Amino acid sequence: MPAASAVLRAPQVPLVLIASQVGRLPTAAAPLALLLYARESVSLAVSGIVVAVFTAGMAVSAPLLARSVDRWRQPPVLYGAASLSGVGYLVAALSQGHPALLLTGALLAGLGTPPLEACLRALWPDLVAASDVTAAYALDIALQEVIFVVGPLVTIAAVAAAGPAAGLITAAVLQLGGVAAFVRAPVVRHWRGQPSHHHWLGPMRVPRMVSLVLGVVCTGAAVGSIPVVLTGYAESTGDRGLTGWMLACQAAGALIGGLLYTRAKPGGLSRLPFLALLLALGYVPLLLVPAPLPMALLLAVSGLALPPLLTAGFLAADRLAPPGTAVEAFAWIFTAFTVGSATGAAIAGPLTDHSIRAGFTFAPLSALLAVAAMAVVAGARGR
Repeated sequence: MPAASAVLRAPQVPLVLIASQVGRLPTAAAPLALLLYARESVSLAVSGIVVAVFTAGMAVSAPLLARSVDRWRQPPVLYGAASLSGVGYLVAALSQGHPALLLTGALLAGLGTPPLEACLRALWPDLVAASDVTAAYALDIALQEVIFVVGPLVTIAAVAAAGPAAGLITAAVLQLGGVAAFVRAPVVRHWRGQPSHHHWLGPMRVPRMVSLVLGVVCTGAAVGSIPVVLTGYAESTGDRGLTGWMLACQAAGALIGGLLYTRAKPGGLSRLPFLALLLALGYVPLLLVPAPLPMALLLAVSGLALPPLLTAGFLAADRLAPPGTAVEAFAWIFTAFTVGSATGAAIAGPLTDHSIRAGFTFAPLSALLAVAAMAVVAGARGR
């Protein structure tokens, strides 16, 4: 991938990319760590609430922390957030299963999750040539799939080595270490947000930005429904362990799709509905509910379009956001995807209880709603 190679050869890129990946590992590792720790002393229902509180904390705080970055600088916000999150992990790890302390720790850990994803994406125009920005976004989003494969494995290894609390402590250490390494890069220390007229709505005062966020919510809902349906599918085959392998296949497809998209030339907003349509079409064959091996192949295909769509979404956010709100705009995309994913998981559960095919129906329908929202983004005139 020549374009990806050009991005990786740029000064400071390996440092900020690897540090960001390490610092973001807890977004994938912490939910499992919280679940495993909570299950030692509370019911599965309460454990699920603990994970939901953590996820809600991330979704709520991301735009607020990003707005702080836009108005000030990246290092103090990142350090402050990581410290708050670390305290939350520590409170949860020392809660000894007390529900109130466990929930408090999960909430603080989520609220303090550093906006590394948004911060990195604001840096790409300063790190690479203008012609390589699209490739940089695509490479970043493709490598993000590695987080969701490695994160749970790190948690499992830590818990196996030193017990359930070790998973939480490991998440805190990785997050703080990733932030510390990320901030060492000169581009991070020197970056400043553009001067702007501050508005309480931030980038969301732009109508097309609202449509973009709604499209990402629908995209996240489609993606978030799949793990739930696959859990039911795996149970129907008599092997619950298939769920992890199936999700790994989908992540592998997404990684391939992202790497291929690094070769794409910069494009306009008109790509958004087309890429959303490709995502929707990729989910349709899952309705066949085939045997595990063909299902694994179909899942890999269904993952191909996600990184290109998210890449186009982040580029659109950068283009639509008013001056001085770029980091917050990126954080809104993260929040929208997180909220959508949680919503999709909640809706897919009852559908899957009815039938596996009914569960798989939700993803393409939700992705079609994303097509409609993205068509508004691409077709509206002006900001």
